[in-house]
Amino acid sequence: MEVTITNYQSSLSRHFYDLNIEWLKTYFYVEPFDEEVLSKPEKYIINKGGLIFFAFLGNDVIGTVALMPTLEPNTYELTKMAVSPNYRGYKIGQKLMRHCINFAKKNEYKTLLLYSNTKLENAIYIYKKYGFIELPLEVNSPYKRSNIKMKLDI
Repeated sequence: MEVTITNYQSSLSRHFYDLNIEWLKTYFYVEPFDEEVLSKPEKYIINKGGLIFFAFLGNDVIGTVALMPTLEPNTYELTKMAVSPNYRGYKIGQKLMRHCINFAKKNEYKTLLLYSNTKLENAIYIYKKYGFIELPLEVNSPYKRSNIKMKLDI
């Protein structure tokens, strides 16, 4: 079966929550703000001009990612990427990444930003593979667990 990527529908919000919470619990911890945003994606992402995409294999949701507008015009944060533990290692994250980059090009975005943590070596490798470069991390970074900021000029 082929992996397909679709746009957000409210019926998929539980998958967005479950995939991200599982990922956070596996690699870090769930911050109160995570719980709030992930449980209300329409309020915090969709209604603010953001987008959420889902990777499907057949009828199974196996991954997700979001694009959030920033204060900079045509600059979006690539965030909330998570892949089901059963499908890690099958390049689902790369498919979601390519989808976001192609979407950004098609919609004439200027830049994609992301925050991550260097302990996620595979993720950092993928970001660099797709052309993201490291930026100085702000002192008041929006995420306590992030220790790296990266950008891709489209």
